[in-house]
Amino acid sequence: MRTPFMKGGKFPREENRRRRAIYLIPNLLTTGNLFSGLFSILSVFNANYVAAAIAIMVALVFDVLDGKSARWTHSTSQFGVEYDSLADLVSFGVAPGLLIYSWALSSHGMLGSAVMFAFVACGALRLARYNVMVVSSESKYFTGLPIPAAASVIATLVVFDHHIVRMGAEVKPLLILIMTLTLAFLMVSTVKYRSFKDLQFRGGRHFNYLVWAILALMLVAARPQLTLFLLAAGYAVSGIIDKAVSLLAKTFGKRAAAGPDQPVLEQKD
Repeated sequence: MRTPFMKGGKFPREENRRRRAIYLIPNLLTTGNLFSGLFSILSVFNANYVAAAIAIMVALVFDVLDGKSARWTHSTSQFGVEYDSLADLVSFGVAPGLLIYSWALSSHGMLGSAVMFAFVACGALRLARYNVMVVSSESKYFTGLPIPAAASVIATLVVFDHHIVRMGAEVKPLLILIMTLTLAFLMVSTVKYRSFKDLQFRGGRHFNYLVWAILALMLVAARPQLTLFLLAAGYAVSGIIDKAVSLLAKTFGKRAAAGPDQPVLEQKD
């Protein structure tokens, strides 16, 4: 039986506690993201690069969960957006920047420091631009490579190299330098990346998604070092491929619309 003091079948105090708990969950997950980023930095100081890379990937899991939980519980807020960006800058900007410098670029002196700074600065610019465009941006696409994706490429590469490749001292610095600058450029570029927010699990498609998810989990379980790196690198390259395909389509589309070349009329003197 409802009374005049009850709202929606619950007392006001219980309703307020429930709302506070809902808003607390995403922020706790963001705190887990921040903690993982700080742990990664401490691991870099101890020269434990694999642990630092794994901590960045754990931070990525927390980052995905806090965004999903905020949307599912309708508890998004400006405070949560700003707090999430600050945590992302530590976990996906400073932590991978220090990791990549200590792991591969420290022998280059000021050049290595400049490359590390470029990655962190471009990551900060990417986060600032996202916060400004978060209301008006397209939900289906991100403008520029998201900073968690760029950090994932670095983290998975460190694990991939430790367990499988073992790059030499002559090759690794140059390769990492080029890769880091490329990731920095992609973060501040206007290249579009799929956000996967428009996936619809309706009708008969949910079974196809389930099959693909099972196959992906099988690959990750069989060869996690290789599969995770390919997934991260594949996503980073996907925006460039889509951009190139769209440019080629526009170019050939214009030529097809122009039709065959018209004969040139001779001009009389």
